Amino acid sequence: MSGALGRVMAAAPRWLWAAAAAAALGALLGAWRWAGRGRRRRRGRLERVGTVSRLVVYPVKSCRGAAVSRAEVTPMGLRSGDLRDRFWLVTKEDGHMVTARQEPRLVLVSVGCENGCLTLSAPEMTKLSFPIRLPRKNRVRDCRIFGLDIQGRDCGDEVAQWITSFLKTEPYRLVHFEPSMVPRKSKDIINRFRTTDEVAYPDCSPVLMLTEASLEDLNSRLEKKVKMEYFRPNILVSGCSAYEEDSWEDIVIGDVELKGTVSCGSYRLCDPSEQHLYKSSPLFGRYFAVDKTGTIQVGDPVYKIVQ
Repeated sequence: MSGALGRVMAAAPRWLWAAAAAAALGALLGAWRWAGRGRRRRRGRLERVGTVSRLVVYPVKSCRGAAVSRAEVTPMGLRSGDLRDRFWLVTKEDGHMVTARQEPRLVLVSVGCENGCLTLSAPEMTKLSFPIRLPRKNRVRDCRIFGLDIQGRDCGDEVAQWITSFLKTEPYRLVHFEPSMVPRKSKDIINRFRTTDEVAYPDCSPVLMLTEASLEDLNSRLEKKVKMEYFRPNILVSGCSAYEEDSWEDIVIGDVELKGTVSCGSYRLCDPSEQHLYKSSPLFGRYFAVDKTGTIQVGDPVYKIVQ
């Protein structure tokens, strides 16, 4: 460094040197991250396998889903505004989870969001509205989901009475998972997940994907047709063949990257080589973990990474 520029820099205060160094480091790190993303995408080529035909968020576990045209994919599942996938849970008074397996009428409860409030509606019930951000005075309850402990803030007596009145069997509560609470580890449920994969109240995975062709194949074998809602997928994909999703390991939708883990139990038996994973459970749909967050929308192309 020489001349006028050198004299100016020599006289510059230390904070200016520090700022310049920080800026240079930031630029270097930014370039490294950009290059890293490029290298990650170049580990294989992208092959289009379908199109997102439907996105669904299920705010209350086992209640009706809310179809959305656009959703944020977070590490713990889909989010649309204040609605987060399976962040509310019906429990018994002792904290044990209650789902449609025990109370089939839960699937008749519709869930919405209005002005910062969650809404519940059901046949022959008055629509109920209560704040998503609950008062801190509301009790934090210890809950159990498939033998694992997790917390939830109680949504209050009015909500509990509404659910109890609709189900007409025994007293129930509704709890909400808050960001400060400790999520469940997916790996504690199914070993194929990674230690970083976490969920609130879903069975085991942040994302469940299903294809229209798989549903059509299933219905071709049934006298009474079933709807997609029966299986409660978050992402429905069109434009591919039946059960093609079984082989999807690394999926790219927009700027989102998903990692295939295991198939979801339903009606097809697994390959004998995978019987140690699924036992006698039949299969339908595929669970995915989240590698890279972002936003997806209906109409987005779906790609798999081919090695």
